[in-house]
Amino acid sequence: MVGKGAKGMLNGAVPSEATKKDQNLKRGNWGNQIEFVLTSVGYAVGLGNVWRFPYLCYRNGGGAFMFPYFIMLIFCGIPLFFMELSFGQFASQGCLGVWRISPMFKGVGYGMMVVSTYIGIYYNVVICIAFYYFFSSMTPVLPWTYCNNPWNTPDCMSVLDNPNITNGSQPPALPGNVSQVLNQTLKRTSPSEEYWRLYVLKLSDDIGNFGEVRLPLLGCLGVSWVVVFLCLIRGVKSSGKVVYFTATFPYVVLTILFIRGVTLEGAFTGIMYYLTPQWDKILEAKVWGDAASQIFYSLGCAWGGLITMASYNKFHNNCYRDSVIISITNCATSVYAGFVIFSILGFMANHLGVDVSRVADHGPGLAFVAYPEALTLLPIAPLWSLLFFFMLILLGLGTQFCLLETLVTAIVDEVGNEWILQKKTYVTLGVAVAGFLLGIPLTSQAGIYWLLLMDNYAASFSLVIISCIMCVSIMYIYGHQNYFQDIQMMLGFPPPLFFQICWRFVSPAIIFFILIFSVIQYQPITYNQYQYPSWAVAIGFLMALSSVICIPLYALFQFCRTDGDTLLQRLKNATKPSRDWGPALLEHRTGRYAPTIPPSPEDGLEVQPLHPDKAQIPMVGSNGSSRLQDSRI
Repeated sequence: MVGKGAKGMLNGAVPSEATKKDQNLKRGNWGNQIEFVLTSVGYAVGLGNVWRFPYLCYRNGGGAFMFPYFIMLIFCGIPLFFMELSFGQFASQGCLGVWRISPMFKGVGYGMMVVSTYIGIYYNVVICIAFYYFFSSMTPVLPWTYCNNPWNTPDCMSVLDNPNITNGSQPPALPGNVSQVLNQTLKRTSPSEEYWRLYVLKLSDDIGNFGEVRLPLLGCLGVSWVVVFLCLIRGVKSSGKVVYFTATFPYVVLTILFIRGVTLEGAFTGIMYYLTPQWDKILEAKVWGDAASQIFYSLGCAWGGLITMASYNKFHNNCYRDSVIISITNCATSVYAGFVIFSILGFMANHLGVDVSRVADHGPGLAFVAYPEALTLLPIAPLWSLLFFFMLILLGLGTQFCLLETLVTAIVDEVGNEWILQKKTYVTLGVAVAGFLLGIPLTSQAGIYWLLLMDNYAASFSLVIISCIMCVSIMYIYGHQNYFQDIQMMLGFPPPLFFQICWRFVSPAIIFFILIFSVIQYQPITYNQYQYPSWAVAIGFLMALSSVICIPLYALFQFCRTDGDTLLQRLKNATKPSRDWGPALLEHRTGRYAPTIPPSPEDGLEVQPLHPDKAQIPMVGSNGSSRLQDSRI
């Protein structure tokens, strides 16, 4: 088995599978390995690479931030990525089914589902806003260029309206003139900011004041959900084809914007601001905490999507190779996006005669205020605006595909009968409609407040806790030696010693450090000058708690229903692997997973302890058993 797997490293399958598809016919696999890699890249590379990493870089010492960032990538990011891919691929199950490895911890899978639900709701609202800006860019003059619109206030002052700074560079001037421009810049309200706040959002004064639903945004939200649904209508068979475009074209757009950006006056200043190391900051714990958090969140660990996508790989696929490629691609994209963003921001700072830090921003402020304003300074501004927002849409869709598939998989997993397999398209439609309805409040006048609340709490420290428990349960409850043997059976070689050490000691320690750092550095959420009321913060903590609470609640439930004469015996029975844990297909169940009695068509491989009401699975040839299909997209 070892040699067989090793020979198949180049193409992701052992030689005997060259003419025979390694798949459960009802469940399916990726059309080829490129589809999986592109989908994973699209999942990991998202909006955070564009609007969060560059900001963190300049806030934490510029080029000096790269050092802790890549250290955290090597010791935490890649090992966790490899663990989740191998976990899902070995069992061919999604984020719920894989917990046959230790049924008591199935609550971790439910926690991942809850997190993916929250992210899926608000992430598509961000995509819908990008759609809105994309459609608004289809004009000869961008609507946020000047201050002569009905929604503008007397405080509005466009860069293009100021005679002192319309020539593309700050003219030679006395220090007093520079100071005057600086003061005007600090006091002014940009047309892009007013367009965002007063026209697109019609922002209310409080998170509790929902006001009206913004119909243009509601329409764009409908468009974004329809696009996601159509791309997932046939599961991985359709989404795998779409990612050829959605995962690759953002790089084309980034390259076009990069070439345009570096040719602008002042671009070099912005890039140097982005890269210049401030080595004194490297000793600050905050810099290391930010680096670890960014690696952890940007790779999508503990969302459930990585496990779900890997579950559609062929059993002998080299997921070790894939995890290294995808993780490095994700981080390289972040660095590359930083060059694009700061070349434009450097040009804008040069135009205004101010420091780059005064025009740099992060989050929605960068994507929908600072960068759109910078685009107005470029020749043929609508073209660059269309490209930029089209890139944001594609980056968002790549992540959204996997979030929705994770939820659909979980639902189909738990029902697991023939009827829901045949009606899987309707399940996808139902989840999409539910996501659309739950996203409607986020298109109201208070929507941006709720969006940021969900972003800051629903998918923050709860992910760290989920990931830490997953590491501990696999390495110490199931047993690291057992898991290493599983990987050797699957790949043909055990995980490298470096990964063994990281999984057992280093990565859990880093995850724990991220958690402690998050608690110490916690500050109540704000939006510009708006302070969130305490009741809203309480709702945020409840959202964060709702995913974590699944773990102890399900553990208690499983403990109570497990047989055993003593508490210790019950605990052992609840944490030991189910009888059907292991490779999904009979042909791969060798070694300690080999059936002791030759199965007959009437016999089941086993009865899933967690679902005694479900029928046993007939073991049927290479397409596996109808029972072992716990993670269908």
